[in-house]
Amino acid sequence: MKKNETVKRILFITLSNIGDVVLTTPTLLTLIKRYNNAKIDVVGDARSRILFNHCPLMNNFYEKDKTKGLIGTIQLIRMLRKNYYDIAVDLRSDGLLYFVRAGKKFHKVNNNNIHSVEKHLQSIKEASITNPAIWIGREHENEARKILSKSNSKILAIGLGANSPQKIWPTKNYAELCNMLKDHFKLVVLVGDKKDDVFTKNFKTVFSGNVINLNGKVGLLTTAAILKRAELFIGNDSGLGHIASAVKTKTFTIFGPGEPHRYKPWGEASGWFQDDERNISKIKPDVIFENVMKNMESVGNKSK
Repeated sequence: MKKNETVKRILFITLSNIGDVVLTTPTLLTLIKRYNNAKIDVVGDARSRILFNHCPLMNNFYEKDKTKGLIGTIQLIRMLRKNYYDIAVDLRSDGLLYFVRAGKKFHKVNNNNIHSVEKHLQSIKEASITNPAIWIGREHENEARKILSKSNSKILAIGLGANSPQKIWPTKNYAELCNMLKDHFKLVVLVGDKKDDVFTKNFKTVFSGNVINLNGKVGLLTTAAILKRAELFIGNDSGLGHIASAVKTKTFTIFGPGEPHRYKPWGEASGWFQDDERNISKIKPDVIFENVMKNMESVGNKSK
């Protein structure tokens, strides 16, 4: 793509899982920077819609509803075909782009040897890297500020859950790790959705410090605002790590069977650890403590 092209309208087809969507935002931001006068429409699902609610650069959001099956897909195609796009970018590759009216079409690149941020940028033939982003509304910032109003110390955010059991480090281990980190963080904030609240009781049984449990208590964008105020986020291979990285908070991800070279949170301040056997249950708290401390020393303190 050439910067001096006359581009009035762009279609951007993103992914579904929260973490995957965050990793597509550098591609979206590159398009916005290159064609700053263009109107950009986004196609995603109900989960990804949340991340674009406060994006000032988006024109329309078209929701792809899998529950409606073929009828829903046909309805979406009819809506999209009412428009003509100068450029259409599909990072999903489910055939939708075939039906879109567009001057230039860019498809998903299949390269599993590089990080997803780089792979998505390759789809639009872009070499320079823009960091992931997330857009947070003022109301979410205010809610986060209110929740943390009584805390003047460094905050450690912890994500106990993930979307599969094989990716979840035992809750007892997280609690023991937080006990080891008490000299560095006076407050632990548990972040996650409602299903992650099942881990809270076991965590509080072992952890002896101050903790605020927000599992299932606040929405995704308020969680992002909370993470923005944290010094460090430690969690499993999940979308929360990518959100933390996008708001410029240091992250440390504990991987099970995943692929860190492709899916670790983006950036130099994003550390990770994976057992040689890719068995997350075998990883001991003292090993993570040692690696977290090394990572914190290498990236320094977060500037507020």
